[in-house]
Amino acid sequence: MNNLNPDTNREFSVVGKRIPKLDAAQKAMGRAEYIQDIKLPGMLFGKILYSKYAHADIVKIDTSKARALAGVHAVLTGEDVPKKMKMGFYKDNPPIKKGKVCSFRDEVAAVAAISPEIAKKALDLIEIEYQELPGIFDPEKAMEKDSPLVHEYHKSNVLNLPWKLHYGDVEKAEKESDFVVEEKFTTQWVTHCCLGTSGAIALFDSNDNLTIHTNTQIPSLAQKDFLESLKAMGLVNKRVRVIKPIIGGGFGSKLDTYAYEHISILLAYACRKPVKIMFDRVEEFKATSTRQPTVIYIKQGCDKNGKLTFRDMRMVLDNGAYTSWGATTPSVMMMPITSLYRVDNVRFNAKCVYTNNTYSQAMRGYGNPQATFAIESTLDMLAEKAGIGRVDIRRINRNQPGDITPQGFKITSCGISECIDEVEKEFAIDGPKEKGIGTGIASLIHVGGGARIYKSDGCGAILKMDDYGKVDIFTGGTDMGQGLDNITAQIVAEELGLYVEDINVVHTDTDVCPWDVGAHASRSTFVAGNAALGAAKKVKETILEYGSKFLDADPEDLVLRDRAIFVSGDPEKSMPIDKLLRKAHFSPQGKMLMADFFYDPDNENMGKEFKGNMSVTYAFGAHGVKVKVDEETGKVQVLDYVAAHDVGRAINPLLLEGQVYGGVVMGLGYALTEEVVTRNGQNMNANFRDYKLFTAKDAIKIKAPVVETYDEYGPFGAKGIGEPGCVPTAPAIANAIYDAVGVRIFDLPITPEKVLAALKEKKSATTEI
Repeated sequence: MNNLNPDTNREFSVVGKRIPKLDAAQKAMGRAEYIQDIKLPGMLFGKILYSKYAHADIVKIDTSKARALAGVHAVLTGEDVPKKMKMGFYKDNPPIKKGKVCSFRDEVAAVAAISPEIAKKALDLIEIEYQELPGIFDPEKAMEKDSPLVHEYHKSNVLNLPWKLHYGDVEKAEKESDFVVEEKFTTQWVTHCCLGTSGAIALFDSNDNLTIHTNTQIPSLAQKDFLESLKAMGLVNKRVRVIKPIIGGGFGSKLDTYAYEHISILLAYACRKPVKIMFDRVEEFKATSTRQPTVIYIKQGCDKNGKLTFRDMRMVLDNGAYTSWGATTPSVMMMPITSLYRVDNVRFNAKCVYTNNTYSQAMRGYGNPQATFAIESTLDMLAEKAGIGRVDIRRINRNQPGDITPQGFKITSCGISECIDEVEKEFAIDGPKEKGIGTGIASLIHVGGGARIYKSDGCGAILKMDDYGKVDIFTGGTDMGQGLDNITAQIVAEELGLYVEDINVVHTDTDVCPWDVGAHASRSTFVAGNAALGAAKKVKETILEYGSKFLDADPEDLVLRDRAIFVSGDPEKSMPIDKLLRKAHFSPQGKMLMADFFYDPDNENMGKEFKGNMSVTYAFGAHGVKVKVDEETGKVQVLDYVAAHDVGRAINPLLLEGQVYGGVVMGLGYALTEEVVTRNGQNMNANFRDYKLFTAKDAIKIKAPVVETYDEYGPFGAKGIGEPGCVPTAPAIANAIYDAVGVRIFDLPITPEKVLAALKEKKSATTEI
């Protein structure tokens, strides 16, 4: 592997400092430009008409009244969409449907008009005749032989995806286990709830080259998707420029391209004008993709000493009507299933099933929260059955540096033990209890060094340094509020001896930024950080080369710090960096300082057996929580929370804490309150009044201890940490509720009604005895 890291004993000037978000003031003053703020000359406004049924044949569409409305420039139906224009992982989703609809969110027509109001009025004038068909909304029932088919051409509602693995001898291990726990868990639909709603603006130039403004997490991959759409439209060998405005939240929701983007392209081409499609909040709920719900069957066992012997899991995932990246989350679910703790014998089988529900997408943790909920809940149950402490069973089976897991993951740095220590400092997990108050613990593993699911997991960076010591760093990485701009600036400033304010990070435009696979899998700090570091190292070499001439010293004796270059041990022998740069520029055969670097981590694509080191390094953590349960109402009150994470090295502790706080609160919503409520495929709570997010009034005490293990392959020792904050929250809460009142909830979210019902059932069972 290519080690880009400095000496672990190096004293840092910028790395490790609590530097506020670089765009914080811009956002606080209302000067940040989101997709909502962008206006282009001659711009039209697009609106989309959605299906009135979950499953129906489209008998007839009459758009004549809409076309005749003054101010309308275009009306499109499925007949206007090229046959090969399809979206998603399975390419089973046209941007406008024809012939048949398979969910309430199916797009059946679109218009472009001179104002949003006229566009909306035009939608109301479109007349559609449907013939309703039987719908299927339960994924397990959808697997039955006589179930209605969502897509007849598939012959089955079960997707042909290879989510199976089996390592060791699970049957033999089960027979030899002293204790076994077997249970069923379910998780719900939840949605990303980004503060900024989705939108796009598409326009074509006179040569039919496309520019699209869209708040995407994957500019380079989106560019590829849009090029394929142009090709389907007959526009071959054209350019696509993706401009990414400031993103008001992503969390995985923008990891694919969507109908509204492709429809904006179709409308813009039809009108020869820029067309903007902007979701309102109801559309954001109904027409964007959720975290996929799961039905989980788990069995795991241990010997009399608490050592895990086997883990056997199968899942059914509600894929919804079409296939996006939600269908691939089992590839990440495998990670905790095979590699959270040491367990030699593992089996996993997942089925993704078509239903007439909304389709699912990536969401923070990418399947890990669902799997970890079942694993960590049953681990507590196993500890109780074996008469072993809940902390003890985790310590006995903890991962350790140098381990190679059954799936072939190579554990480099690993601070899970120290994270458990941090939880123990705050809570006596296995200590005495007060009535109605309980503590819970749950651990996590997640990718922290990239995640190779494409041929390349790389990121490019281009660095340009001017005569005054100011740097422009063009990165393929995407900042969507998580702080990649800060991290990139701090890494470059540290390496070049500059201040953060000297660094301008550009990540918004595919015409100037290099390629990257996108912001996902907690990869940006590690992969984009190493790319920026590699470019900075190249420029640093040139600076030291010129410095050695001007200061008459060996390059290895020179130090860059505080915008100056000086000889180590002789600070009087120095030169301001801007003076050196100008001398270099204007000397004979002078040089401007520029460099590029492409970092593709040395991780592996897993083959048919799903075996291989998918990430260069792995993040670990442990969460602990104290709750109070009101036995009269079932209400759960979170009293204290501690979330300890092994981060390698904290590039920016302030932003790191923010990531953890946000992840924990997102996880608490997943555990306790959030659910997209559906009735026969229709969203029934598409607003923030009825969708129960945690808000400021629900604020709890959170501590976020940072465990620094220093990973030799990360930039300055850092690992990725964007997703883990929400991964173990639900099982930690469930375990704490059981500790408090002796009832275990197997179905998320853990509402007061479910707790109260379990308490009544427990009381009834006790009375009968």
